[in-house]
Amino acid sequence: MIHALSQAAPWWAWLGFHLLILAMLALDLGVFNRKAHAPSVKEAAAWSIAWILLALAFNAVIFKAEGSKAGLEFFTAWVLEKSLSVDNLFVFVLLFAAFRVELRHQHRVLYWGVLGALVMRAAMILAGTALLHRFEWMMYVFGAFLIFTGIKMLFSGEAESDPTDNLITRLFRRCVPYDETGGHEHFWSLKNGRRFATPLLLVLVSVEVTDLIFAVDSIPAVLAVSRDPFIVYTSNIFAVLGLRSLYFLLAKMMDRFHRLKTGLAFILAFVGLKMCGEEFVEVPVAWSLVVILGILALSVVASLVWPKRQEGSA
Repeated sequence: MIHALSQAAPWWAWLGFHLLILAMLALDLGVFNRKAHAPSVKEAAAWSIAWILLALAFNAVIFKAEGSKAGLEFFTAWVLEKSLSVDNLFVFVLLFAAFRVELRHQHRVLYWGVLGALVMRAAMILAGTALLHRFEWMMYVFGAFLIFTGIKMLFSGEAESDPTDNLITRLFRRCVPYDETGGHEHFWSLKNGRRFATPLLLVLVSVEVTDLIFAVDSIPAVLAVSRDPFIVYTSNIFAVLGLRSLYFLLAKMMDRFHRLKTGLAFILAFVGLKMCGEEFVEVPVAWSLVVILGILALSVVASLVWPKRQEGSA
């Protein structure tokens, strides 16, 4: 695996990327957003734009250093992962509403959620690229899985399960000392000399598990765009890092984009078909980018033209 990573990019490129990310995290999470608060729309928009511009600047460096093919792969992978990550936001909204977490406390959950997501996704990306390099036939497995996931998402309907009562939450309450009245100020509470998990920690665990489930779909999709570990890893990380700011920017508008889930289902199915058929028909990365952007645009337009009907409306 180390050999594959060194072939994808020199050591100084890996080091430079991680130093850049750590510096931005120190500013975003450790300085400007260290205290629990509800970010304003202006603040969330500013940080969302900052992460987008940083990703595009990094993309420009790849274009110049590695050429147009690598640069286009990074941009397509970033757009794909960014769009698939938006589906996470729908679930985050449901989780915070179900657990009644106030907006000012949601920041803390997403703070640690982002850091946990970086570690988990890095491990999954490295494992996925290693599998594809070692076992070429795995691309058919990944492709078939994406097609199945897309079809399942398309026909899953609007039914939503209770996020406070599922296998993960039940196991957590059974295995971890849990204080239902612990509130959302801290992750742990202290009673009679014993440490108990609070509902805020349970929300964090639910967020991490949710991201892990979505990563199982999104990472194989990005691997259909590029097999380069450096491009897959960096594009994925940039997409995830902007997710927290994007959540606070779009949290109150998620209902307006109710058709986006349908679009994401078609994107997953398209990427899965591309992965399964790339040995027979090679789809240029530029065409894949056009298809992905086109489906996203149609989903947004359809959501605005045919808004979601409110319960009780005629």
